[in-house]
Amino acid sequence: MEITTEQRGTVTVLSIVGSVDGMTASAMVVSFREQVSGGNVLLVVDFTGVDYTSSAGLRALLETVKETRQRGGDLRLAAVQPDVLRVLELSGFTHILKLFPDTESAVASFPA
Repeated sequence: MEITTEQRGTVTVLSIVGSVDGMTASAMVVSFREQVSGGNVLLVVDFTGVDYTSSAGLRALLETVKETRQRGGDLRLAAVQPDVLRVLELSGFTHILKLFPDTESAVASFPA
């Protein structure tokens, strides 16, 4: 799994490529925590390149969305692929997280 970070104004975009599972979710958590502890609480996670997520990936998302919201921010998902979207739907995460069709609309959803 690879994670790249890009700053777009006040919003931090994290692009993930690869599967998010028990072996890789910890790296995702570390990356998310670094952003939040550094004051970046407006996060968009680009899931264009994610073809699979396990419960470990879901826990990482849940932990991060809670932390960002406690700090006045939010975590939003962009370009979630159909197989991953199904996991999010079945687990109820589509009611917790805000999902957008692409990174641009997710970034634009935050107040300027």
